[in-house]
Amino acid sequence: MPEPLCYDHGIYAVDAGYIRPQLNAIHFIVEHGRVTVVDTANNAALPRALDALRILGLSPTCVDYVFLTHVHLDHAGGAGAMMQAFPEARLVVHPRGARHMADPTHLFAAVQAVYGADEAHRLYGEPLPVPTDRILVAGDGYRLDLAGRTLICLETPGHARHHLCLHDPRGDCLFTGDIFGLSFRELDVDGRPSVIPTTTPTQFEPAAMHASVDRILACRPKALYLTHFSQITDIQRLGGDLHRLIDAHVAVAERERDTGLERGARILDGLWALMAAEAARQGWRLDAAQWREVLRMDVELNAQGLDYWLDQHSPSA
Repeated sequence: MPEPLCYDHGIYAVDAGYIRPQLNAIHFIVEHGRVTVVDTANNAALPRALDALRILGLSPTCVDYVFLTHVHLDHAGGAGAMMQAFPEARLVVHPRGARHMADPTHLFAAVQAVYGADEAHRLYGEPLPVPTDRILVAGDGYRLDLAGRTLICLETPGHARHHLCLHDPRGDCLFTGDIFGLSFRELDVDGRPSVIPTTTPTQFEPAAMHASVDRILACRPKALYLTHFSQITDIQRLGGDLHRLIDAHVAVAERERDTGLERGARILDGLWALMAAEAARQGWRLDAAQWREVLRMDVELNAQGLDYWLDQHSPSA
């Protein structure tokens, strides 16, 4: 297993090993030997998290909090397993997501309906319930005390209505889950990252996403830590790119609103054309086949999310 990535201010990233390398990061915030884990990936990621703690000279009893940015299973599928492994921890989750962690039956059934039972189990393993007395329901502004280090929960909808960011003033950073998009290290150019929004699966709200991005930018952080994938800087530039691309994704969807049974395929084609334009704009050095493979899963999911969003919102909405 790869060693954790080490950043400033006691922040570490563990590659969860989900699907491919550098797709899904579990983050640790370490303060005076106490730990907050941010997002959990799936059940299969637990050995990597335990191994990272060992490498850092920490034990499972050092974990005070497991913080979920939201309860999509690539972020929260391993929460129950981690809570069993971390006996002193409390699970921190948005009020809208808490019931799904106490009883993940309906959440997992929805994933099985999309992927099929076998593929859902392969991707995530079956999520384990978390005892309600170990769940800390945290809304906007809720403060966590990590050995004297204050961490602040910020409500940031747009990707999901149960989405939180975690603001770390001491580290001058935020942990943003999916609301500040996806930034894959394979696409970096001389250390200069790119970012694209994620509109999946059923709660994409463009206006709310714009507002959440602006809320993050207003904190003027030196760094953000994305689940997909870890640290980015040059935040103001990337925020501008993200605003532009949110609008561009909406425009692709709106252009195909009335194209009937072909709509989903046409949206997907439009997103690939948008990504080709972004590849040229950003100067990605991978060839087209390579960057398309890096983005394939997320572009397909974005197309599905936009198709669903059209069904839920009239042109005047």
